[in-house]
Amino acid sequence: MRLHVRSLRGRLVILLVLLVAAAIATGMLMVGLFRQSATARVSQADAEIGRACDAIAGAYRFYSAQWHGPAPGLDDALLRRDLTTIVQIALRNRRGVEGGIWQDEASLAYAFPTYEGSGPKTDVPQAELARIQAANRAALMEDRQVTSRFDTASQILLVTACPLPGPFPNLTGWTMARVVTFAGRSYQQLMAGLGVLFATALAAAALLTRLTMTWSRHVSQIESALKAHDIAELPRLPATGERELDRIVDALNEAGSRLAEARQRADRLARQIATGERLTAIGRVAAGVAHEIRNPIAAMRLKAENAVAAGGADRKSEALSVILAQIERLDALIRRLLRVTERDQPRRECVGLGSFLDACIASHTELAATKQIKLECAGDDEDAYFDPEQMRRALDNLVRNAIHAAPAGSLIRIAATREVECVVLSVHDEGAGPPADIRDHLFEPFVTGRPDGTGLGLSIVREVAEAHGGTARLAASETGTTFEITVPCPSS
Repeated sequence: MRLHVRSLRGRLVILLVLLVAAAIATGMLMVGLFRQSATARVSQADAEIGRACDAIAGAYRFYSAQWHGPAPGLDDALLRRDLTTIVQIALRNRRGVEGGIWQDEASLAYAFPTYEGSGPKTDVPQAELARIQAANRAALMEDRQVTSRFDTASQILLVTACPLPGPFPNLTGWTMARVVTFAGRSYQQLMAGLGVLFATALAAAALLTRLTMTWSRHVSQIESALKAHDIAELPRLPATGERELDRIVDALNEAGSRLAEARQRADRLARQIATGERLTAIGRVAAGVAHEIRNPIAAMRLKAENAVAAGGADRKSEALSVILAQIERLDALIRRLLRVTERDQPRRECVGLGSFLDACIASHTELAATKQIKLECAGDDEDAYFDPEQMRRALDNLVRNAIHAAPAGSLIRIAATREVECVVLSVHDEGAGPPADIRDHLFEPFVTGRPDGTGLGLSIVREVAEAHGGTARLAASETGTTFEITVPCPSS
């Protein structure tokens, strides 16, 4: 699984890695510092035993300079006691340094004045006897101070030997010190510190691992719960037991409650708006119908009243003719209303576009001639599939509107174009078009820009187009006005 650094899990893992790396680096630093401390102590001890050997040589020179006459033998007890006193005086203030005076293969004097044991130490260490002999032998051969270093697992042994010129031949002084490396109290303190460090690192790593796994599990559960529900209906999330995470859960639960309340308010408001819109639409339809019906009724009432007042047969006959005409007008209005409210399923059939347009134009030629308007037909010589009766009714409404809107002496062009998977029927006139304030509602019932219009023609056009799965629209045109009906018409 790819780890994203920006995620909480990624950051916790990085923090865990950094913690472990810091613990390892700190441990290595502590060991390194301890080693450096041991090296410094070795250097200090080396210098100290070198000075101690020089102190033995100086004390011996002072002691031997006072002799006059022949020197006593080396087996003389008084001489050995004096030599031991010289070593003790030279080493009395040098902590951890032991030494003595050596000739050939024998020790003449030995002292360890700062020995921390239960009693004074008077014997040369047998374990280091060979190393002491080798150091003294090297000092005699090279005739200078020589220091030898011997490393063991727990300590470093330093032995320094220097020649002692005087009345006794092959005489050397030697000093020795031990530097503890990985043993003793310092080493125990180092191990205790490392143990505490790594125990702390392990505890922190375990805590971070548990935190990472716990948060990842809770986040996955929250994610699954949210994915299983629609965003409009947030689920009620259970508490996780993690204080910070529960604050987020509480916020989500509160947001879900507010969202549910807002959705309920929105639903109520939408129902109220829909009810208001329906009432407004019903009121608009009722007002339009009332206006359209009142005009014929008023005309019929006027004619009837005039005929009754005149009393003549001719006037009554004329009034009846007018009344019949108005009744026909009301019947036509009702038929058009029924066409708007009743959606008949189109009965599609193969229709030749050219002959279809010719038939449409023929029924409007006389009306167009009264305004000196010319009708022009432009149709592809192809077939299309639609209901010719419904489409004829829609096209008739567009042509009638164009004749009313077009200026005298102008041209109205009716076209049918076969395009990919559809056919486009259009009517173009040279008029100014509908007013701008009603263009967004042109295809709604009873919306019209003419004082004598019913506002039902374009609504019928839209119903016919939508019944065929198509659309009706006022197309953009540089000059004049163009209405289009687009109907899906798959290729045969």
